[in-house]
Amino acid sequence: MKLNPKALRLYAVTAEAASADVLLAQVSEAIDGGARIVQLREKKRKGEALLALARRFAALCRERGALSIINDDAEVCLASGADGVHLGQGDMDLRAARDLLGPDRLIGVSAHNVEEAKLAEAGGADYLGSGAAFATGTKRDARPIGPEAYRAITGAVSIPVVAIGGVNGENMRELAGRGLAGAAVVSAIFGAADVKSETRRLRALADSVFAEEGRLRTALSIAGSDPTGGAGIQADLKTMTMNGVFAMSAITAMVAENTLGVAGIQESTPEFLELQLDCVFTDIYPDAVKVGMVSSEPLIRAIAGKLRRYGARHVVVDPVMVATAGSALMEGGALGALKRELLPLAEVITPNIPEAGALSGMEIRSASDMERAAGAIFESCGAAVLVKGGHALRDANDYLYSADGGRWFEGRRIDNPNTHGTGCTLSSAIAANLAKGYALEASVARAKEYLSGALSAMLDLGGGSGPMDHAFRLDPALRRRAEKP
Repeated sequence: MKLNPKALRLYAVTAEAASADVLLAQVSEAIDGGARIVQLREKKRKGEALLALARRFAALCRERGALSIINDDAEVCLASGADGVHLGQGDMDLRAARDLLGPDRLIGVSAHNVEEAKLAEAGGADYLGSGAAFATGTKRDARPIGPEAYRAITGAVSIPVVAIGGVNGENMRELAGRGLAGAAVVSAIFGAADVKSETRRLRALADSVFAEEGRLRTALSIAGSDPTGGAGIQADLKTMTMNGVFAMSAITAMVAENTLGVAGIQESTPEFLELQLDCVFTDIYPDAVKVGMVSSEPLIRAIAGKLRRYGARHVVVDPVMVATAGSALMEGGALGALKRELLPLAEVITPNIPEAGALSGMEIRSASDMERAAGAIFESCGAAVLVKGGHALRDANDYLYSADGGRWFEGRRIDNPNTHGTGCTLSSAIAANLAKGYALEASVARAKEYLSGALSAMLDLGGGSGPMDHAFRLDPALRRRAEKP
């Protein structure tokens, strides 16, 4: 059997259950949640009881389109019709297992070091299980191996390697960059109250962590809409796309606005916003998240709850309070919820000068005021703070304050009255660059460069403060394709 390495991204391993029916029901839910390979790990059942369970297990997996693996016992694998067996170092000899099972069944082998990994590959193993990745309750004597050990093992063999031991939704991202094909998960799946939902969450996370190198990175914008396309979701999607990531969105509100002002706002319900976020995180897990306009406390709580639930990282919060044309976009009670619920989840916050004043409680009139406000906001929520200087009169310098200290990013003031959506654009560009793996300072520098280019294109649309040219980087020939000959 040829093994598709993608099946190994989330390798589900059963835990002890009260009955065979309960265990098989959990296996069914795990497969429904996205597990494509499941290992039956049974320590109590022996003989005919184990074989009877294994036959039902193999039939269920076959019916539902998942691979079935039996732990330790090649003979039970053969008799039950399962797709393969996983052998520990003290189990049946690998070559004897291959002779018994033939070439069409899978054999996985536990390997804790490079020597064991090479021997397993030479003996005909199809994949390796290596660990423990973290401290685990299923094997209390297992000692975690470090990142360098994983890199050595994955670099020494050509067959896929799966991390096992204590892996869950909170620590899985720590396994990125080690050459692993996936992670084996026991308790985080089969100890969950909702096995299907938790498997779906972990599968989306695993797809993000263990996807092949060079894949297109993804970013999610959570914000309001702008029907004229200069700000909000529309600007975010353009910006993220032009900065080289696949852009997704969850809409917090439909905003009726143009370059002259805001005519009305129709909020999403918290329930519908949560549903949008569930659909994104459980299918195409974002490498970064930008949060823009959120106008009410219930929506802020909904977003914060889902970001925590799915372990979102590289979160950029642009605290949009007032539109460029001057209309208020945030209810009064939402500011406190923003500070309590959302800002502590951010990697970086990107307020302009008025927003930084509102968040810090300070009046900002000078560069030193920007520095003090950034420090105060950082101390209150623990996230890095980029105070944008676009509201200053003489320059467009921004100040970043983080745990590493403060840094000024100088920018020239571009004489362009059309600045609709500058904040949305900068924060989305930062998120796109974080998604691609750039450090925070580099992401800010690249985002400022992109924003300057969009402003310098001097697009002039609308009767008020118009939009920028987000597509200024496109080949001019492509931009002329709609022109008449």
